[in-house]
Amino acid sequence: MGTVKLTAYPERWLGGPAPGGLTLPPAWPNRINLYAPRGVYMDDDVVVVADSGNHRLLIWYGWSENDHAPADVVLGQADFESEGPNMFHLPTGVAVIEGRLFVADAWHHRLLIWDTLPEKSNQPPDHVLGQPDMQHIDPNRGGKVCPTGFYWPYGFAYVNGWFYVADTGNRRILGWKGIPEDGQVPDLILGQPHGYVNGENRGKGVGVDTFRWPHALAGDERTLFVADAGNHRVLGYTPPPDMDRPADLVLGQKNFTESFELPHVPQGPRRLRFPYGISLSGGLLAVADTANNRVLLYTELPRKGAYHPASCVIGQQDFDGAGENRWQKVAWDTLCWPYGIWFHKNRLAIADSGNNRVIVWRLEFE
Repeated sequence: MGTVKLTAYPERWLGGPAPGGLTLPPAWPNRINLYAPRGVYMDDDVVVVADSGNHRLLIWYGWSENDHAPADVVLGQADFESEGPNMFHLPTGVAVIEGRLFVADAWHHRLLIWDTLPEKSNQPPDHVLGQPDMQHIDPNRGGKVCPTGFYWPYGFAYVNGWFYVADTGNRRILGWKGIPEDGQVPDLILGQPHGYVNGENRGKGVGVDTFRWPHALAGDERTLFVADAGNHRVLGYTPPPDMDRPADLVLGQKNFTESFELPHVPQGPRRLRFPYGISLSGGLLAVADTANNRVLLYTELPRKGAYHPASCVIGQQDFDGAGENRWQKVAWDTLCWPYGIWFHKNRLAIADSGNNRVIVWRLEFE
Protein backbone atom coordinates (compact mmCIF):
# COMPACT_ATOMS: atom_id res chain seq x y z
CA MET A 1 0.00 0.00 0.00
CA GLY A 2 2.96 2.30 0.54
CA THR A 3 3.01 5.36 2.74
CA VAL A 4 -0.53 6.69 3.13
CA LYS A 5 -2.48 8.78 5.59
CA LEU A 6 -5.14 6.73 7.34
CA THR A 7 -8.11 8.08 9.28
CA ALA A 8 -10.34 5.77 11.31
CA TYR A 9 -13.59 6.62 13.06
CA PRO A 10 -16.32 4.49 14.69
CA GLU A 11 -19.42 4.07 12.56
CA ARG A 12 -21.70 1.46 14.17
CA TRP A 13 -22.20 0.00 17.68
CA LEU A 14 -23.66 -3.48 18.15
CA GLY A 15 -24.56 -4.50 21.70
CA GLY A 16 -26.32 -2.68 24.49
CA PRO A 17 -25.66 1.03 25.01
CA ALA A 18 -23.36 2.20 27.81
CA PRO A 19 -25.34 4.13 30.43
CA GLY A 20 -22.43 6.49 31.01
CA GLY A 21 -19.26 6.86 32.99
CA LEU A 22 -17.45 3.65 33.89
CA THR A 23 -20.60 1.50 33.74
CA LEU A 24 -20.39 -1.15 31.03
CA PRO A 25 -23.16 -1.94 28.56
CA PRO A 26 -25.61 -4.59 29.87
CA ALA A 27 -24.67 -8.22 29.22
CA TRP A 28 -27.78 -10.29 29.99
CA PRO A 29 -28.92 -12.15 26.87
CA ASN A 30 -31.54 -10.75 24.54
CA ARG A 31 -31.64 -9.73 20.86
CA ILE A 32 -29.39 -6.70 21.47
CA ASN A 33 -26.96 -7.32 24.31
CA LEU A 34 -23.54 -8.99 24.08
CA TYR A 35 -21.37 -10.42 26.82
CA ALA A 36 -17.61 -10.45 26.21
CA PRO A 37 -17.75 -11.13 22.44
CA ARG A 38 -14.50 -12.60 21.12
CA GLY A 39 -15.17 -13.10 17.41
CA VAL A 40 -16.73 -11.16 14.56
CA TYR A 41 -17.24 -11.61 10.81
CA MET A 42 -18.72 -9.14 8.33
CA ASP A 43 -19.44 -9.02 4.60
CA ASP A 44 -21.89 -7.26 2.29
CA ASP A 45 -24.83 -9.33 3.50
CA VAL A 46 -24.30 -10.33 7.11
CA VAL A 47 -22.63 -9.62 10.44
CA VAL A 48 -21.90 -12.62 12.67
CA VAL A 49 -20.72 -12.24 16.27
CA ALA A 50 -19.42 -14.90 18.66
CA ASP A 51 -21.20 -13.74 21.83
CA SER A 52 -18.71 -15.74 23.85
CA GLY A 53 -19.83 -14.99 27.40
CA ASN A 54 -23.41 -15.94 26.53
CA HIS A 55 -22.18 -19.08 24.68
CA ARG A 56 -24.03 -18.28 21.48
CA LEU A 57 -23.76 -16.80 17.99
CA LEU A 58 -25.79 -13.81 16.85
CA ILE A 59 -26.44 -13.04 13.19
CA TRP A 60 -27.59 -9.74 11.67
CA TYR A 61 -28.73 -9.83 8.05
CA GLY A 62 -27.90 -6.70 6.13
CA TRP A 63 -26.10 -3.57 7.31
CA SER A 64 -27.82 -1.96 10.27
CA GLU A 65 -28.64 1.71 9.83
CA ASN A 66 -28.86 2.16 13.61
CA ASP A 67 -26.75 1.40 16.66
CA HIS A 68 -27.82 -1.31 19.15
CA ALA A 69 -29.77 -3.13 16.45
CA PRO A 70 -31.52 -6.42 17.39
CA ALA A 71 -30.07 -9.60 15.92
CA ASP A 72 -32.09 -11.71 13.49
CA VAL A 73 -30.84 -15.20 14.40
CA VAL A 74 -29.36 -16.86 17.48
CA LEU A 75 -27.39 -20.13 17.34
CA GLY A 76 -26.43 -22.27 20.30
CA GLN A 77 -29.43 -21.38 22.47
CA ALA A 78 -33.14 -22.18 22.28
CA ASP A 79 -34.04 -18.49 22.26
CA PHE A 80 -32.55 -15.02 22.67
CA GLU A 81 -32.96 -15.02 26.46
CA SER A 82 -31.17 -18.31 27.25
CA GLU A 83 -27.55 -18.52 28.38
CA GLY A 84 -24.92 -20.98 29.63
CA PRO A 85 -22.87 -23.66 27.83
CA ASN A 86 -25.03 -25.71 25.50
CA MET A 87 -24.16 -26.25 21.84
CA PHE A 88 -21.27 -23.83 22.35
CA HIS A 89 -18.84 -23.42 25.21
CA LEU A 90 -16.97 -20.15 24.65
CA PRO A 91 -17.23 -19.74 20.86
CA THR A 92 -14.45 -17.53 19.52
CA GLY A 93 -13.36 -17.42 15.86
CA VAL A 94 -16.14 -17.16 13.27
CA ALA A 95 -16.21 -16.76 9.48
CA VAL A 96 -18.24 -17.51 6.38
CA ILE A 97 -16.12 -19.45 3.88
CA GLU A 98 -17.49 -20.24 0.43
CA GLY A 99 -21.03 -19.82 1.76
CA ARG A 100 -20.47 -22.06 4.79
CA LEU A 101 -20.47 -20.84 8.39
CA PHE A 102 -17.49 -21.95 10.53
CA VAL A 103 -17.31 -21.46 14.31
CA ALA A 104 -14.43 -22.26 16.68
CA ASP A 105 -16.23 -23.85 19.63
CA ALA A 106 -13.08 -23.44 21.69
CA TRP A 107 -13.90 -25.04 25.04
CA HIS A 108 -15.61 -27.97 23.36
CA HIS A 109 -12.36 -28.48 21.41
CA ARG A 110 -13.95 -28.51 17.97
CA LEU A 111 -15.03 -26.50 14.96
CA LEU A 112 -18.69 -26.54 13.93
CA ILE A 113 -19.79 -26.03 10.32
CA TRP A 114 -23.12 -25.10 8.73
CA ASP A 115 -23.37 -25.82 4.99
CA THR A 116 -25.42 -22.65 4.48
CA LEU A 117 -25.76 -19.53 6.58
CA PRO A 118 -28.63 -20.25 9.01
CA GLU A 119 -31.78 -18.18 8.59
CA LYS A 120 -33.62 -19.65 11.59
CA SER A 121 -32.57 -19.71 15.21
CA ASN A 122 -31.03 -22.70 17.01
CA GLN A 123 -30.34 -24.52 13.75
CA PRO A 124 -27.94 -27.42 14.40
CA PRO A 125 -24.59 -27.65 12.56
CA ASP A 126 -24.04 -30.01 9.66
CA HIS A 127 -20.44 -31.03 10.39
CA VAL A 128 -17.84 -31.11 13.16
CA LEU A 129 -14.03 -31.01 13.01
CA GLY A 130 -11.88 -32.24 15.87
CA GLN A 131 -14.38 -34.66 17.42
CA PRO A 132 -15.75 -38.02 16.20
CA ASP A 133 -19.35 -36.73 16.48
CA MET A 134 -21.45 -33.90 17.90
CA GLN A 135 -21.69 -35.52 21.34
CA HIS A 136 -17.97 -35.67 22.12
CA ILE A 137 -16.38 -32.55 23.60
CA ASP A 138 -13.13 -33.66 25.30
CA PRO A 139 -9.66 -32.27 24.48
CA ASN A 140 -7.71 -34.18 21.85
CA ARG A 141 -10.66 -36.48 21.15
CA GLY A 142 -10.55 -37.73 24.73
CA GLY A 143 -6.96 -38.99 24.53
CA LYS A 144 -3.41 -37.77 24.22
CA VAL A 145 -2.37 -35.12 21.74
CA CYS A 146 -2.73 -36.37 18.16
CA PRO A 147 -2.68 -34.86 14.65
CA THR A 148 -6.49 -34.80 14.26
CA GLY A 149 -7.56 -33.54 17.70
CA PHE A 150 -7.84 -30.02 19.10
CA TYR A 151 -7.23 -28.46 22.49
CA TRP A 152 -8.79 -25.00 22.71
CA PRO A 153 -8.93 -24.14 18.99
CA TYR A 154 -9.51 -20.40 19.29
CA GLY A 155 -8.99 -19.32 15.68
CA PHE A 156 -8.88 -20.43 12.07
CA ALA A 157 -8.45 -18.96 8.60
CA TYR A 158 -8.87 -19.92 4.96
CA VAL A 159 -5.91 -18.46 3.09
CA ASN A 160 -4.85 -19.05 -0.51
CA GLY A 161 -6.54 -22.46 -0.69
CA TRP A 162 -5.27 -23.64 2.71
CA PHE A 163 -7.40 -24.09 5.83
CA TYR A 164 -5.51 -23.31 9.04
CA VAL A 165 -6.52 -23.88 12.67
CA ALA A 166 -4.84 -22.22 15.64
CA ASP A 167 -4.79 -25.22 17.98
CA THR A 168 -3.99 -23.00 20.92
CA GLY A 169 -3.79 -25.49 23.79
CA ASN A 170 -1.56 -27.77 21.73
CA ARG A 171 0.64 -24.78 20.82
CA ARG A 172 0.61 -25.43 17.10
CA ILE A 173 -0.97 -24.50 13.78
CA LEU A 174 -2.63 -27.24 11.74
CA GLY A 175 -3.02 -26.77 8.00
CA TRP A 176 -4.86 -28.60 5.23
CA LYS A 177 -4.85 -28.11 1.47
CA GLY A 178 -8.50 -27.25 1.09
CA ILE A 179 -11.22 -27.53 3.70
CA PRO A 180 -10.81 -30.85 5.53
CA GLU A 181 -13.27 -33.49 6.63
CA ASP A 182 -13.17 -34.66 10.23
CA GLY A 183 -10.37 -37.13 10.90
CA GLN A 184 -8.36 -36.00 7.90
CA VAL A 185 -4.66 -35.86 8.76
CA PRO A 186 -3.29 -32.32 8.34
CA ASP A 187 -0.81 -31.54 5.59
CA LEU A 188 1.05 -29.14 7.90
CA ILE A 189 1.88 -29.10 11.61
CA LEU A 190 3.60 -25.80 12.41
CA GLY A 191 5.26 -25.14 15.76
CA GLN A 192 5.83 -28.76 16.86
CA PRO A 193 8.20 -31.43 15.50
CA HIS A 194 5.28 -33.85 14.96
CA GLY A 195 1.62 -34.36 15.79
CA TYR A 196 2.00 -36.17 19.10
CA VAL A 197 3.66 -33.49 21.26
CA ASN A 198 2.45 -30.09 22.44
CA GLY A 199 5.24 -28.56 24.52
CA GLU A 200 5.07 -24.84 25.26
CA ASN A 201 7.63 -23.21 22.97
CA ARG A 202 8.68 -26.76 22.05
CA GLY A 203 9.93 -27.17 25.60
CA LYS A 204 13.06 -25.15 24.80
CA GLY A 205 12.03 -21.54 25.32
CA VAL A 206 10.69 -18.86 22.99
CA GLY A 207 12.28 -19.03 19.57
CA VAL A 208 11.95 -18.50 15.85
CA ASP A 209 9.94 -21.71 15.41
CA THR A 210 7.86 -21.85 18.62
CA PHE A 211 4.43 -20.85 19.92
CA ARG A 212 3.03 -20.33 23.37
CA TRP A 213 -0.62 -19.46 22.64
CA PRO A 214 -1.19 -19.18 18.88
CA HIS A 215 -4.61 -17.59 18.79
CA ALA A 216 -5.52 -16.13 15.39
CA LEU A 217 -4.39 -16.26 11.75
CA ALA A 218 -4.57 -14.19 8.59
CA GLY A 219 -2.68 -14.06 5.35
CA ASP A 220 -2.50 -13.80 1.58
CA GLU A 221 -0.68 -15.61 -1.21
CA ARG A 222 2.65 -14.24 0.03
CA THR A 223 2.58 -14.44 3.84
CA LEU A 224 0.87 -16.30 6.68
CA PHE A 225 0.56 -14.24 9.88
CA VAL A 226 0.08 -15.88 13.29
CA ALA A 227 -0.90 -14.00 16.44
CA ASP A 228 1.22 -15.78 19.08
CA ALA A 229 -0.56 -14.14 22.00
CA GLY A 230 1.28 -15.87 24.84
CA ASN A 231 4.63 -14.67 23.52
CA HIS A 232 3.30 -11.13 22.94
CA ARG A 233 4.09 -11.17 19.25
CA VAL A 234 2.95 -11.83 15.70
CA LEU A 235 4.95 -14.20 13.52
CA GLY A 236 5.00 -14.13 9.73
CA TYR A 237 5.97 -16.84 7.23
CA THR A 238 6.97 -15.66 3.75
CA PRO A 239 6.14 -17.61 1.67
CA PRO A 240 3.36 -19.43 3.57
CA PRO A 241 4.81 -22.65 4.97
CA ASP A 242 4.07 -26.12 3.60
CA MET A 243 6.21 -27.74 6.32
CA ASP A 244 7.34 -26.89 9.86
CA ARG A 245 9.99 -24.18 9.64
CA PRO A 246 11.22 -20.96 11.30
CA ALA A 247 9.31 -17.72 10.90
CA ASP A 248 10.60 -14.84 8.78
CA LEU A 249 8.91 -11.96 10.61
CA VAL A 250 8.26 -10.99 14.21
CA LEU A 251 6.15 -8.03 15.33
CA GLY A 252 5.92 -6.90 18.93
CA GLN A 253 9.41 -8.04 19.96
CA LYS A 254 12.93 -6.90 19.13
CA ASN A 255 13.95 -10.39 18.03
CA PHE A 256 12.69 -13.98 17.79
CA THR A 257 13.92 -15.06 21.22
CA GLU A 258 12.24 -12.43 23.42
CA SER A 259 8.72 -12.41 24.86
CA PHE A 260 9.02 -9.14 26.74
CA GLU A 261 5.97 -7.70 28.49
CA LEU A 262 5.80 -4.65 30.73
CA PRO A 263 2.27 -3.45 31.55
CA HIS A 264 1.11 0.05 32.47
CA VAL A 265 3.94 1.89 30.77
CA PRO A 266 4.01 3.73 27.42
CA GLN A 267 4.06 0.99 24.79
CA GLY A 268 4.89 2.86 21.60
CA PRO A 269 4.18 1.63 18.05
CA ARG A 270 6.30 -1.54 18.21
CA ARG A 271 5.26 -3.44 21.36
CA LEU A 272 2.42 -5.94 21.75
CA ARG A 273 0.78 -7.43 24.85
CA PHE A 274 -1.38 -10.50 24.29
CA PRO A 275 -2.33 -9.91 20.63
CA TYR A 276 -5.44 -12.08 20.33
CA GLY A 277 -6.73 -10.97 16.93
CA ILE A 278 -5.39 -10.31 13.46
CA SER A 279 -6.87 -9.42 10.09
CA LEU A 280 -5.54 -8.57 6.64
CA SER A 281 -7.03 -6.58 3.79
CA GLY A 282 -4.90 -6.00 0.72
CA GLY A 283 -1.81 -4.21 1.97
CA LEU A 284 -3.26 -3.34 5.39
CA LEU A 285 -2.62 -5.47 8.49
CA ALA A 286 -4.58 -5.00 11.73
CA VAL A 287 -3.53 -6.51 15.07
CA ALA A 288 -5.74 -6.55 18.17
CA ASP A 289 -3.22 -5.59 20.83
CA THR A 290 -5.60 -6.86 23.45
CA ALA A 291 -3.93 -6.13 26.78
CA ASN A 292 -2.94 -2.67 25.56
CA ASN A 293 -6.60 -1.95 24.74
CA ARG A 294 -5.89 -0.90 21.18
CA VAL A 295 -5.74 -2.08 17.58
CA LEU A 296 -2.57 -1.39 15.62
CA LEU A 297 -2.66 -0.85 11.85
CA TYR A 298 0.30 -1.42 9.54
CA THR A 299 -0.12 0.41 6.23
CA GLU A 300 3.33 -0.66 5.03
CA LEU A 301 2.79 -4.40 5.24
CA PRO A 302 5.79 -6.08 6.91
CA ARG A 303 6.78 -9.52 5.65
CA LYS A 304 10.28 -10.16 7.01
CA GLY A 305 12.50 -8.87 9.78
CA ALA A 306 11.65 -7.70 13.29
CA TYR A 307 10.19 -4.91 15.39
CA HIS A 308 8.42 -2.95 12.65
CA PRO A 309 6.39 0.05 13.87
CA ALA A 310 2.65 0.35 13.35
CA SER A 311 1.34 3.27 11.31
CA CYS A 312 -1.92 4.01 13.12
CA VAL A 313 -3.63 3.20 16.42
CA ILE A 314 -7.32 2.70 17.19
CA GLY A 315 -8.66 2.95 20.73
CA GLN A 316 -5.95 5.19 22.19
CA GLN A 317 -5.15 8.82 21.53
CA ASP A 318 -1.55 7.97 20.67
CA PHE A 319 0.89 5.07 20.69
CA ASP A 320 1.80 5.60 24.34
CA GLY A 321 -1.72 5.00 25.64
CA ALA A 322 -2.62 1.52 26.90
CA GLY A 323 -5.39 1.94 29.51
CA GLU A 324 -8.80 0.28 29.48
CA ASN A 325 -11.10 2.89 27.94
CA ARG A 326 -8.13 5.26 28.38
CA TRP A 327 -8.66 4.99 32.16
CA GLN A 328 -11.68 7.26 31.74
CA LYS A 329 -15.09 5.99 30.59
CA VAL A 330 -16.77 3.83 27.99
CA ALA A 331 -16.87 6.03 24.90
CA TRP A 332 -17.52 5.53 21.21
CA ASP A 333 -13.85 5.49 20.33
CA THR A 334 -12.36 3.63 23.34
CA LEU A 335 -11.54 -0.07 23.67
CA CYS A 336 -11.33 -2.54 26.52
CA TRP A 337 -9.71 -5.89 25.71
CA PRO A 338 -10.40 -6.11 21.97
CA TYR A 339 -10.25 -9.69 20.68
CA GLY A 340 -11.45 -10.75 17.24
CA ILE A 341 -11.23 -8.30 14.33
CA TRP A 342 -12.40 -8.51 10.74
CA PHE A 343 -11.79 -6.37 7.66
CA HIS A 344 -14.40 -5.91 4.98
CA LYS A 345 -13.66 -3.35 2.31
CA ASN A 346 -13.13 -0.01 4.09
CA ARG A 347 -14.53 -1.19 7.44
CA LEU A 348 -12.91 -2.90 10.42
CA ALA A 349 -15.16 -4.71 12.90
CA ILE A 350 -13.72 -5.04 16.42
CA ALA A 351 -15.07 -7.42 19.06
CA ASP A 352 -14.58 -5.05 22.01
CA SER A 353 -14.85 -7.81 24.57
CA GLY A 354 -14.39 -5.88 27.80
CA ASN A 355 -17.06 -3.38 26.74
CA ASN A 356 -19.63 -6.06 25.78
CA ARG A 357 -19.96 -4.77 22.24
CA VAL A 358 -18.78 -4.80 18.63
CA ILE A 359 -17.66 -1.51 17.14
CA VAL A 360 -17.38 -1.13 13.36
CA TRP A 361 -14.83 1.45 12.28
CA ARG A 362 -14.70 3.13 8.89
CA LEU A 363 -11.27 3.63 7.38
CA GLU A 364 -10.41 6.44 4.99
CA PHE A 365 -7.17 6.78 3.06
CA GLU A 366 -5.44 9.77 1.52
